Amino acid sequence: MNSRTIKTLLGPVLCALVYFLLPKSIFAEPGARLAIGTVVWMAFWWITAPVEYAVTAFLPIGLNALFGMTEMQAVIGNYASETILLLLGASVLTVSWGEVGLDKRIAAGFLSLVGGNLRTQLIFWFILSASLSAILPNAVVCATITPIAVSMLNYVGEKNIGESKTASLVLLTIVYATGVGGLASPLGGAMNLVAVDYIEKVTGQEYMYTSWVVRFLPIMIVLIISNLAYLLLVCKKGTTLGGSKEYFKKQFEALPKMTREEKWSFVLFAAATIMSFTRQFYQSFLPGLKPAYVFIICAIVAFFITHKDGTRLMMWKNAEKKIVWELMYVFAGGLAAGTLINGSGAAEAIGKAMAASDMDGGFMTVFAIVTLTVLLSDVTSNTATAAVSLPIVVSIIQGIGKNPIPYIYIAAIGINLSYLLPTSIRAIPVGYGLKPKYMLKHGIPVTIMVIILMSVLGWILLKYWAAFSTV
Repeated sequence: MNSRTIKTLLGPVLCALVYFLLPKSIFAEPGARLAIGTVVWMAFWWITAPVEYAVTAFLPIGLNALFGMTEMQAVIGNYASETILLLLGASVLTVSWGEVGLDKRIAAGFLSLVGGNLRTQLIFWFILSASLSAILPNAVVCATITPIAVSMLNYVGEKNIGESKTASLVLLTIVYATGVGGLASPLGGAMNLVAVDYIEKVTGQEYMYTSWVVRFLPIMIVLIISNLAYLLLVCKKGTTLGGSKEYFKKQFEALPKMTREEKWSFVLFAAATIMSFTRQFYQSFLPGLKPAYVFIICAIVAFFITHKDGTRLMMWKNAEKKIVWELMYVFAGGLAAGTLINGSGAAEAIGKAMAASDMDGGFMTVFAIVTLTVLLSDVTSNTATAAVSLPIVVSIIQGIGKNPIPYIYIAAIGINLSYLLPTSIRAIPVGYGLKPKYMLKHGIPVTIMVIILMSVLGWILLKYWAAFSTV
């Protein structure tokens, strides 16, 4: 029996072991135990890769059809969600870059600004991604920044992302920063707005977004420093992308003038990105024009771009071969796994087990909340984690007679941070070639570091947050 066959068979074996070994006293529903087993199966196959990542992503559909863990419509809906459409639109637009040579121009432009030193590159991509994620949905930021970075990496010869430590580290930096940046303000994602909603329910007052920014400032400083420190630590000193800033500047200046086709390709991607980033300005009179649909509309328009001789720049039969389909399926599979965890009652069972433990609101309570939310965010979406964990946290803290608002803030930290598995936005770099095994390798130490740091800092800030919170 060869290695691939063994890895293939170990997936369902691990699922079965989880199903039979999980305590029925906590996970009374068979579907809950099987849902957790399914996630373990998917994680094992994603890490060991006995089959393509996209194949693993369809496991939730097959297993749910056989065992009925939750409503099938809820599972299937993940494979045609708004975010999937956003990723499809962005992928089509970046295909047009390659058709006209815009990918080389963008890559040379970024390299001429930042230079080839890898550590400088990591700092640049981290700050850029984190800053944008502070005011924009994480998926939008990651979906637009990642292909730009990939174009740059391809330009310098890093064609195989999965086999290149340099390229993998750049994509890992972007997805780490996107998660961290999302915590900076309530606008960083729907999970933060769920937390704001609970704060308003507890206080009975409107919540000012500036309060969030002020309270999370020390958290953000520690997260940025610690995440960047880890990334720079694993980056060998002196590693470059193959040239100096001056060299890439000359390369950029030597490029011919932008063609008409290049300009159209650039305008479409820029328009989709800008409209996604400024939705608040037109949301009231175009409520249905969400970022996903903006990207799809611009992708449709891309197929009408013509050369000077009237021939079309892109034809579907050619474009479909270059679209990163695996990106969308892996993303959808992660969402579907989270649907199984939530719909089967597994997440609720974990929360109830936590509520039943003896907590007094001190350090161990903070540690438990951070650990639960960080790990739960790795197997389901950040928003789903918020919806499941926050009511549990509020009921626990109110049950012991303490102010729940500081603990909502603590839960919000973990809800935004996850590093281990190719679920949620972490599926995006994997779709572009980053190996889940590489993600897990670095995700384990970063997760441990973040849980410890955030637990200690959250515990220290409890009194400060409580002093400026009213119930």
